[in-house]
Amino acid sequence: MKKIKNVLLLVCLAFFSFTVAAEKPKYQKEDFKVWGKCEMCKTTIENAVKSIDGIKTARWNVVNGKMKVKFNPELTNLDDIHKAIALVGYDTELYKATDESYNNLHFCCKYERPIEKE
Repeated sequence: MKKIKNVLLLVCLAFFSFTVAAEKPKYQKEDFKVWGKCEMCKTTIENAVKSIDGIKTARWNVVNGKMKVKFNPELTNLDDIHKAIALVGYDTELYKATDESYNNLHFCCKYERPIEKE
């Protein structure tokens, strides 16, 4: 009888430890401007962000250019998200895409680039 109680106690403790270890991460929400024009831009921008480890959601609005992201700040950060978007050819509030990556965009995706501050 004592062995059964000990086994039952161990099972309960193991279950409790798995429950504590499986806490949901606290996600951070951010929104920012990304330049682009069309549905093809939307797909490219969202896929670039979703490829980053720690991203829960990524949505870019074609009409107003706003990017909304939800991410785990223990796995990624806002800076990395902006860099990933710039790498595929799109300017953000923090990073400008290289001329080479911008020029590789499909002709319909070429947007009027923001003027740089001098």
